[in-house]
Amino acid sequence: MKTRDATRFAFDALRGYRTRTLLMLLAMSIGVASVLVLTSLGEAARRYVTGEFSSLGTNLIIVLPGKSETSGGSPSLLGGTTRDLTLNDALAVSRSALINHMAPLIIGSAPVSVKNLQRDVMVVGSTSSLLDVRQWRLGKGRFLPETDITRARFVTVLGSTLKQELFGAKNALGEWVRIGDRRFRVIGIMAAQGRSFDIDVENVAFVPVAAAQMLFNTQSLFRILLDTRSRESIPRAIAFIKHTLRERHQGEEDVTLITQDAVLATFDKILRALTLTVAGIAAISLAVAGILIMNVMLVAVSQRTTEIGLLKALGVPQRQIIRLFMTEAALLSGMGAGLGLLVGQTVSSVIGYFYPALPLGTPWWAFLAAIGVALGTGLLFSLLPARRAAQLDPVQALARR
Repeated sequence: MKTRDATRFAFDALRGYRTRTLLMLLAMSIGVASVLVLTSLGEAARRYVTGEFSSLGTNLIIVLPGKSETSGGSPSLLGGTTRDLTLNDALAVSRSALINHMAPLIIGSAPVSVKNLQRDVMVVGSTSSLLDVRQWRLGKGRFLPETDITRARFVTVLGSTLKQELFGAKNALGEWVRIGDRRFRVIGIMAAQGRSFDIDVENVAFVPVAAAQMLFNTQSLFRILLDTRSRESIPRAIAFIKHTLRERHQGEEDVTLITQDAVLATFDKILRALTLTVAGIAAISLAVAGILIMNVMLVAVSQRTTEIGLLKALGVPQRQIIRLFMTEAALLSGMGAGLGLLVGQTVSSVIGYFYPALPLGTPWWAFLAAIGVALGTGLLFSLLPARRAAQLDPVQALARR
């Protein structure tokens, strides 16, 4: 029997039991769609995190007080450090041809008020270089002044949402606001750009770092952000920073250095493992669909004993009968996989419509894996019914025994 004839025979058999065929197609399509949707969500999470870290800067080095290896915690949550980072430390590590920009950070919370309007917001103390290091956009006015960073100047740059809530449609440039117990003149407004990973830029007041030290009564820095001139210079810049701070801290290496590549690599491994895990869980539904195909085809063998007996009486060999049943299973699995691909892409598109921030996109290997597992399980679990049909005695089959 030719392949075309075997396919037509299997297709006619499926059309003869439409309800049964529809149920098997539904089970297989749900399995394939689940794999695609969950894989797409996992990949979207990985792309989102990668994009957020990319917004930190291309050649970024973050210097944190404390040594992560000795404190046993997340660097950003370290406590009990042996020595604080200071502005002099920041100036010292920036004196290298490898460093393009340096931005010290002091972060705290304080009330920002204008007349009878007040908001408790995050206040970030830094320098003019922060705009370049973090690749943020300024909407109006100018950013923090390029002066001696140890000199306190009481000026501020407001996030776009904060400006809107305090001043409304009124021009805020040149106006005075009270931050904590001090008055600051507004010199700039940040462009609307949403949350940038760790800071909601639209709801922040930026002030010079020396003014932040006075505002929060502290000399220590939260961290130091350094932007190197090229990606290739990062290892040499790290060595210079460690050497410089070790000399300034009496021979102790009591800081933690984090690079963007290291953080991205860690998150990439975690999220890829998560994506594969959820895809594997979804693939279990394909195995369930394969078992359903096996059970339904076992029933089909008992319903089609006369048909099988007639084929064997006409001299059709066992191999050909197995081929007919396997072709039927392949058609079911293939059509179910195709329907599942359509459903999965539709669901992903709907999710992307309601959550545009998620960069949804199913990786190519998920398509191949879903189709491969669907066909594999369908053919594997149809093997037992096919062998049972091929082993039927033609006389007993024609007699429906």
